[in-house]
Amino acid sequence: MKIQVAVFFGGRSVEHEISVISALQAIHAFDTEKYAVTPVYISKQGKWYSGDALLQVENYKNIPALLAKCDQVYFMPGYGNNKLYRAKKGLFGSAVVATIDVVCPVLHGTNGEDGSFQGVIEMTGLPYVGCNVLASANGMDKITMKMILKESGVPVVDYVWFTDKQWRTQREEMIAQVEHSLGYPVIVKPGNLGSSVGISHADDRQGLIRAVDVAAHFSTRLIVEKMVEDLQEINCAVMGDPDENETTVCEEPIRSGEILSYADKYMGGSKSSKGMQSTQRRIPADLAPEVTARIRQLTSETFRVLSCSGVARVDFMIDRKSGAVYVNEINTIPGSLSFYLWEASGLKFDQLMDRLISIALKRRRELELKTVSYDQNIFNLGKGFKGGKMGVK
Repeated sequence: MKIQVAVFFGGRSVEHEISVISALQAIHAFDTEKYAVTPVYISKQGKWYSGDALLQVENYKNIPALLAKCDQVYFMPGYGNNKLYRAKKGLFGSAVVATIDVVCPVLHGTNGEDGSFQGVIEMTGLPYVGCNVLASANGMDKITMKMILKESGVPVVDYVWFTDKQWRTQREEMIAQVEHSLGYPVIVKPGNLGSSVGISHADDRQGLIRAVDVAAHFSTRLIVEKMVEDLQEINCAVMGDPDENETTVCEEPIRSGEILSYADKYMGGSKSSKGMQSTQRRIPADLAPEVTARIRQLTSETFRVLSCSGVARVDFMIDRKSGAVYVNEINTIPGSLSFYLWEASGLKFDQLMDRLISIALKRRRELELKTVSYDQNIFNLGKGFKGGKMGVK
């Protein structure tokens, strides 16, 4: 029998459209002899839909018409129920859309890549592809990620962080902190977004104010980083689990300005998008062998330190003046699942998806060996209770 996979995509995120592209690429890469795939689209309003019409990217030009051809669906709350249900059952036919063996989230950004969706699936007990709740949350939040990496000896650039409320109420103090700790120029980012959304640079105080105001539209937590002026950006993908993983060749994405923009990543200089596949890049990156080895080692170490699983892409910054290498961020559900890096490393897209499903099923088997509750019921012990309240001994 075929393995039943539910691929979730879309979502309440500024990276919604990129998620759709990445998911359709992944769905079409599955070996249909081995897997039966059920697409589940999460609308920008947070509702779930399934149907064959979701499989054609042209249909997303008219979302209302697309959803009219689909069923609204849901998982029943409760551990052990692996059925996907129709919200509205017809007069005839089953309420069950599919019985799912494994979930494959291809949800970029907030409300998907940040651990919130993974928490929902954890409650069902279904195995799922990719990082767990903790690793997803830490990987998505640029501030927490940098704290963990720095504490673990992984190199990151100097940074300052604060909340949007602090920016409104203590602006002068925050500016002084940035100027004292970092100086100019700096890069300002929302704390928990990807795809270069809300990111800009500042050369002076007025530029800093403008940049933080922009970032504050997208996140409650804001980070300001020391800008690497003579910058070379390098990416490397990794797959496996914290204890056993492998890395790809390195790539150098080509940017049109000081920052690799959303358009650089996804539009590739054209009006059509093919996700991260559209990025102009050099593969493999033109690096000295020892630098490539260093980046691949740091990719694996970042994956391990953050307790990641599945596939991820780690983005680096190299200071051409000093030669210093810094981890910029990790993408725990990377655009296009970084299939182009795996293909350049000798692994085809269908093999990548097969490996990701295997890793997800292996993790579920290992978790089932752990103790999560006790059979003994303390309420039957007859001690420590008084007046309906539990006494503290």
